[in-house]
Amino acid sequence: MNAITQVGAASAPTDAPFYLPQGDEVSIFEAAAAQDLPLLLKGPTGCGKTRFVAHMAARLGRPLYTVACHDDLSAADLIGRYLLKGGETVWVDGPLTRAVREGAICYLDEVVEARKDVTVVLHPLTDDRRILPIDRTGEELEAAKGFMLVASYNPGYQNILKTLKPSTRQRFLSVEFDFPRPEHETPVVVAESGLSEERVKPLVRLANKLRELKGQDLEEGVSTRLVIYAATLIAGGMPVERAINAAMIEPLTDDADVKHGLRDLVTAIFG
Repeated sequence: MNAITQVGAASAPTDAPFYLPQGDEVSIFEAAAAQDLPLLLKGPTGCGKTRFVAHMAARLGRPLYTVACHDDLSAADLIGRYLLKGGETVWVDGPLTRAVREGAICYLDEVVEARKDVTVVLHPLTDDRRILPIDRTGEELEAAKGFMLVASYNPGYQNILKTLKPSTRQRFLSVEFDFPRPEHETPVVVAESGLSEERVKPLVRLANKLRELKGQDLEEGVSTRLVIYAATLIAGGMPVERAINAAMIEPLTDDADVKHGLRDLVTAIFG
């Protein structure tokens, strides 16, 4: 499989995936989409940024190209490249180019993980020009109506070598995400896992206790995604302690002493 097909494919508009708003993020996204403005989502891993974008794309009825950024992702992966097909060399659009042509949403997840040449490509798409120059073909694409660029990153996890420059950040509207408050996180986990509210509440309470350890014993707090995984295992019949260990302890650390302390916390909450 070539790099072009790996980095992003459009998902057609469908019924909106479940998403419970935490603030005014829905209205900001709708306003940005209506005014052709780019949007940056900031927040910890697993707090719902990607689900939010999928929800909004479906809600607005727009195709969505999602690109999971990584260290080797280059501008060519986003824009496109010449490939050999059937003995001929043909140009194949990348996901960003397809979104620009089609008037779709292009979502760059963890954009700071990509190579530096990626942000250079984004600049002319994030100002009043809304163009995508394609040097290899000589084209200068003007974004179709409906095109929207959305990017996300985790400010708390980035080091000085992997952060967005102010000149890039200030090209985007921005919304800050965090883990939901317990009264919001509980119904999300219930809806996603099928576990009863009564059994989900202690899992959410445990998750918040674990998040308090971020920066002390843990590099990152437990994500809502992992809470949902634990609840899903329990709903499927797995014993609570085993599910929590697999979904909420082991993914957080490899340190045996830290894991022992986290299991003591589980015992204190669940008995």
